[in-house]
Amino acid sequence: QVQLVEAGGGSVQAGGSLRLSCAVSGDTYNRKCMGWFRQVPGKEREGVATAYTTGGGTYYADSVKGRFTMSQDTAGNTVYLQMNSLKPDDTAMYYCAARLRVGCYLTAVFDYWGQGTQVTVSS
Repeated sequence: QVQLVEAGGGSVQAGGSLRLSCAVSGDTYNRKCMGWFRQVPGKEREGVATAYTTGGGTYYADSVKGRFTMSQDTAGNTVYLQMNSLKPDDTAMYYCAARLRVGCYLTAVFDYWGQGTQVTVSS
C-alpha cells in the first residue's frame, strides 16, 4: 500500500504560481513512477506530468510544458509540482499518483491516488 497526500492548492490570479506537494508513505520501495493528474468536473482526467522515481525522463502534457516542473526530494518521500504562469484553463482538481509497474507515460494506469487538491485560477 502506498499513501499519497497532496497539499498546496488554492486560488490564484492568472500569471501567478503555486507549488503542489505530495507526501508519499507506505510501501514506497516498489514505486516505479510518480505522476500528477488533473480533472475538471464533466471532463476526463488529464495527465499533467510523470517521472520515474529513480531518475530519468520527466514527461509533460503539451499544455503545461515550459510552465510546470515536476520534482521530488532526494529521499523520494515528497513529490512536487511547481506551476508558473498559471492560466484559467489550469483550474482543476490536481491528483498525485503512484505506479508500481514499469512504464511512466502520461496515459499509463496508476495504482495509487491521493485525495486531490483544488487549484483555481481567475482571470
